[in-house]
Amino acid sequence: MKTDNGQWLRWRDGVRPGATGLLLVALISGCASYEGIEPRGEMVSLNRLSALQAVKDVTISSANWPDRQWWNTLGDPHLEALIQEALADSPDMDVALARLRSANAAVGQAGAERLPTVDGSATISRSRVSEVDDPQGLGNIYSTTRGLSSNFSYDVDLWGGRRAAWSAALGEARATEIDLHEAALTLSVNVARAYVQLAGDYALLDIARQQLERAQTIDKTNQQLQQAGLSDQSARLQSRSSVSTAQQSLESAQQAVRSDRISLGVLLGKGPDRGFDIERPRPLSPALLSLPSVVPAELVGRRPDVVAARWRVESQTQQIKADKAQFYPNLNLSAMAGFSSRLGSYFFSESAKSWSVSPALSLPIFEGGRLRANLDSTEADYDLAVARYNQTVISALGTVADTITSVQSLNRQQRSLERARDNAQQAFDLALERFQAGITNYLQVLSTQQQLLNAQQSLVSLNSQLVDTSIQLVQALGGGFHAGLDVPHASGGYPHAPNPQTTGRSPDQSDS
Repeated sequence: MKTDNGQWLRWRDGVRPGATGLLLVALISGCASYEGIEPRGEMVSLNRLSALQAVKDVTISSANWPDRQWWNTLGDPHLEALIQEALADSPDMDVALARLRSANAAVGQAGAERLPTVDGSATISRSRVSEVDDPQGLGNIYSTTRGLSSNFSYDVDLWGGRRAAWSAALGEARATEIDLHEAALTLSVNVARAYVQLAGDYALLDIARQQLERAQTIDKTNQQLQQAGLSDQSARLQSRSSVSTAQQSLESAQQAVRSDRISLGVLLGKGPDRGFDIERPRPLSPALLSLPSVVPAELVGRRPDVVAARWRVESQTQQIKADKAQFYPNLNLSAMAGFSSRLGSYFFSESAKSWSVSPALSLPIFEGGRLRANLDSTEADYDLAVARYNQTVISALGTVADTITSVQSLNRQQRSLERARDNAQQAFDLALERFQAGITNYLQVLSTQQQLLNAQQSLVSLNSQLVDTSIQLVQALGGGFHAGLDVPHASGGYPHAPNPQTTGRSPDQSDS
């Protein structure tokens, strides 16, 4: 069949767009698919968590969250200086800061991926053509090639994948930033607890000295009675054994104080000797003895570890979006403009100019399962982040309930030991009066003193445990942290975190 050229050209021009469209549809239909890959994790709903039965007898206060300077309630102003020193010098804080710097750098890298790139190049080469390479057989030809060009490249983020990757980096950076507050809270709590331990061990050291003094007095009295023939050697041997035991107890108490000081020196980020410069702590009071009225609902914004876990869930949500965008076509625009010439005098002439524009469309057709495996891994990471968030929330609420009930129990034990101490004190005072009146001997006074010292020792240990547990309750309630605090961070804002009151995936993810 014959046809003229005009008909052929019209037919060709009409067929090409349709064929191109059909080819594009065929390619897209043949793309890798993420069908069947979905996350399974669901964030726990707070209305499913209850601690009312566990803390039913606890004093409730609507405004009893710890203050950011919670350590001031312990009653020793020197503790403030020690905590600030630790926050400034401890390697733990340096580690957290380094991680935050790394996370912020990742935000910058992800943000840079969203921007076009422009680079320039300048080249000059001098060459000599040999006789062998010269088609004319002359050789010995010299030439100089000069080039100057600028290149532009931009990946058009058609499906929002690069933005989602940037949002994921922001979420991780935000979580790392909250980790910094968690590290500061943990460090301040550890310093306070070590300080409480030092105060308690000093009080026990005082009692150990009194125990030794009492044992030595009994031994001296038995020695005098033996010399006077009023006692046999067995009583003296028993008292000498008591002196040796008391000396061992005193050495143990002294070592406990030394160990406490060394531990404090390490926590402050200094050498062990720093701890020996710390003066003896004052008697300390419990930090907090009642529970806020809205623990489950507000705990997610008051504990740094819970807030960080929420941000990591959001980060994985955004990363899923970024991975899904890899399944769709990608458009890249590139351009080049410059000059190239062998003649220097013509380098910037019209004839030396060169340029190109190169739009490129790429899409995955067969990736051997790489994209699906990558998305499946990211969705598993999302499930892991959700599980860790749920674990953190449930554990946090459990810690609060357990710690507050421990404080209650210790308060009741404290009242019982105080009554025992008061009774032992009255018994000792009565025995002393009877001795002074000549009704009884001094050994009876020392016997009642032993009961008093034992009661005092038990009360000191319990008081230290009570103050230590109250500090743990402060930590369990977030130590004064709040998610709304204005914290310095890289510019650019943050993606919206999942609502902790709801279950399932965030709305952003369900739309992806």
